[in-house]
Amino acid sequence: MTPEEVLAFAKHKGIAMVDLKFNDLPGLWQHFTIPISELDEGVFTDGVGFDGSSIRGFREIHESDMLLIPDPATAVLDPICKAPTLSMISMVSDPVTKELYSRDPRFVAKKAETYLKSTGIADTSYWGPEMEFFIFDDIRFDQSVNFGYYFIDSNEGEWNTGRDEDPNLGYKPRYKEGYFPVPPHDSQQDLRTEMVMNLIDVGIGIEAHHHEVASGGQAEIDMKFDTLTTMADKCMLYKYIIKNVARRHNKVVTFMPKPLFQDNGSGMHTHQSLWKEGANLFFDANGYGKISKLAKHYIAGLLKHAPALLAFCAPTTNSYKRLVPGFEAPVNLAYSMRNRSAAVRIPMYSDNPKSKRIEFRPPDCTCNPYLSFAALLMAGLDGIRNELDPGDPVDKNIYDLATEEAANIKTVPGSLDAAMAALEADHDFLLEGGVFTEDLVDVWIQYKKEREIDAIRLRPHPYEYHLYFDL
Repeated sequence: MTPEEVLAFAKHKGIAMVDLKFNDLPGLWQHFTIPISELDEGVFTDGVGFDGSSIRGFREIHESDMLLIPDPATAVLDPICKAPTLSMISMVSDPVTKELYSRDPRFVAKKAETYLKSTGIADTSYWGPEMEFFIFDDIRFDQSVNFGYYFIDSNEGEWNTGRDEDPNLGYKPRYKEGYFPVPPHDSQQDLRTEMVMNLIDVGIGIEAHHHEVASGGQAEIDMKFDTLTTMADKCMLYKYIIKNVARRHNKVVTFMPKPLFQDNGSGMHTHQSLWKEGANLFFDANGYGKISKLAKHYIAGLLKHAPALLAFCAPTTNSYKRLVPGFEAPVNLAYSMRNRSAAVRIPMYSDNPKSKRIEFRPPDCTCNPYLSFAALLMAGLDGIRNELDPGDPVDKNIYDLATEEAANIKTVPGSLDAAMAALEADHDFLLEGGVFTEDLVDVWIQYKKEREIDAIRLRPHPYEYHLYFDL
């Protein structure tokens, strides 16, 4: 929509409030709301002021004034707010220079799309993230000087088969067997359907929804693919809607990669392809897995830069509790047709040239999608520009390889600390075309080290008491 169309839409829908949303650096939506009387065409050019020093990863207090510039193309009727509310995603701007802000994640995504076109390699990239999450019935956690704990509960968790529920009706999916029996095992069918209907109402195309592998309410709702920035916008709207629909039913959603011990974690397998003048550049009818030479160069870029990429794609300490062998986790830096133990998989569901893509499997939903997609694109383009070779595919279960053969396959970093070290050593490819800036990379590394890595490292873990208290 144009600004004029947004104003007409607001009048037609009887809008009372306008909610302006934007992304902080780690990836959480922020917002504030203005009455509809404050919305005119000038807002779309002049913006609305806010305090950037209170936003994670943004400005210092002496340079805090910033502007939000609403993007009229993102206007939707908010499905969550009680009063009729128009929701728009905004870009962040400096009120003095009038330039878009280099640490605004959405601006990074926009620059990545512009850079892609400037290379002449392709004019469009398409993205299809598979977002997994858990729906729990209770979550408690706390940490202080003398205690630290978490407690999760789910009405369908296998650990509750013996609980007195007056009555307990059973049908709780066994560990690693949640994929995907019908109700009554799948107790969240209607809830996921309600989520899907809300997503469709705001213009997000949905392909399917289902229970996922883990017990305790793991779920997946798959969106139809879209272009880079638009898909990142949809990821943010998706999380907002799903969390709030769950709350309507007195349940809670988490996108944490590994909330449960000894069951499958939640990932965000990210499908991607490059197109030019309406043709899919990743398709070759005669190629391995029906992918082109260009697609193999792209894959090689992903594999070469994977350790650094995970600093953005798997950006939490909890991410590396998911990225371990044995839970369908893609820890091996290899590529293959169909093989889910490889970091890069070539889906083989269809021979249609339009559906050919590659899937990068290590990311999870704690990532900031604007930064994650942009980083993946930059790595793939680096592989194409330098004609990198991904080597031979590995069409075996890598977990079952002989020790000598397995030793030749590199793996993803084992911790967030290692991923940050990799990013520090390897990020020039991200700076091409000014897509990422040195400033953003530096702030990201500093934030993650100080606020997350050190915060976890300094605190005793409950299991350490089991291991060491009696020594």
